[in-house]
Amino acid sequence: MMTSRQRIEAALNHQEADRLPLDLGGCSVTGMHVSSVYKLRQALQLDPPGTPVKVVEPYQMLGEIASDLMDAIGVDVVGLRGLRTMFGFRNENWKPWELFDGTPVLVPGCFNTEPDENGDILMYPEGDLSAPPSGKMPKDGYYFDTLIRQEPIIEDQLRVEDNLEEFRDLSDEGLEHFIRQADHLYATGRAILAGLGGTAFGDIAHVPAPSLKHPRGIRDVTEWYISTASRRDFIYEIFERQCEIALRNWTRINQAIGSKITAVFVTGTDFGTQQGPFISLKAYRDLFKPFHKKVNDWIHTNTSWKSFIHSCGSVRVFLEDFIEAGFDILNPVQCSAACMDPEELRQQYGNRLVFWGGGVDTQHTLPFGTAEEVAAEVRHRIRIFGAGGGFVFNPTHNVQARIPVENLLALYRTVQEYGKYPLS
Repeated sequence: MMTSRQRIEAALNHQEADRLPLDLGGCSVTGMHVSSVYKLRQALQLDPPGTPVKVVEPYQMLGEIASDLMDAIGVDVVGLRGLRTMFGFRNENWKPWELFDGTPVLVPGCFNTEPDENGDILMYPEGDLSAPPSGKMPKDGYYFDTLIRQEPIIEDQLRVEDNLEEFRDLSDEGLEHFIRQADHLYATGRAILAGLGGTAFGDIAHVPAPSLKHPRGIRDVTEWYISTASRRDFIYEIFERQCEIALRNWTRINQAIGSKITAVFVTGTDFGTQQGPFISLKAYRDLFKPFHKKVNDWIHTNTSWKSFIHSCGSVRVFLEDFIEAGFDILNPVQCSAACMDPEELRQQYGNRLVFWGGGVDTQHTLPFGTAEEVAAEVRHRIRIFGAGGGFVFNPTHNVQARIPVENLLALYRTVQEYGKYPLS
């Protein structure tokens, strides 16, 4: 029997392993909402009732996929992440908290919140209650939305440096964190998917800078998107400087732990909507592709890592360019979007891209289908994407809240039953 790491490496080299490799929680777009993690753990009888689950990513409220859950469902991937969360505080000094629906969880010590007059929950950068809040969970909600804190823009006073405040040279402490974590994760025998940070050019989740107490520069979402056209040279220089910082940091990390990493999360910038591309192909080629190619060229010249791009929606028009830019892995493979038919994707790109995701539709089938419909779709996607290798099973994006537990069980039991090579 292959190890988890060997299983992932086989898939990344477009080879069949002993079974389909499985990811759950390897990065911030392949995880599961903490309330669904709680339900799954309870259904698998991993915990006594009422045992809280850690929130390891507070922006999307993703739950910890602990080693016992990994063992129970056959997870082959572990995630290597930096010291701080999206809100700028560390995952440490855990304390009890409760979701609106009553799910018991543990949150970091600096996960400091206050209710507003509407009953919404406000989140604060670095946990500093004296700073303006940077996130809000609507009453009875499950996730935090970013709050825009845009200062008035004075055109002739715009500085590239202001939009680079969150991109800094890696500290010695930060490097030591990566070294310690990589050693621990590598010892599990699972493949490491590393989120090293700094290369998600224009990722709109990061533009408002929820980790900063007083963000400066262009921080309004609408203004940022307009600026990619109206201030193109300004945005290009931000990306240029951001790329330089990131590759300096990645060089240090590679020198310290490079051989332990299997794949690296490069970017989560979304270029597709449900119905079509979010931007023009020319805009991608002019503004984003040069930096994607620079990062991927560095990866393939200096490391053994595979390069991972996450881009939601209908992105088929970009796939040839993603390949030319050097990406090895496509996620989340949103087959419910326009022009994203799984059979066509597999036939046209299956020998050039590894599909990491697309195992079941998280918009419709998983939350609203029956357990039988979930199982049928999982079997169908395994047959399409799994043959010949080049497929890491993961649902399409994170598993959300309020998923029927029967559907969660059907999902992972079907992968275990039908994911063995040769596929039936």
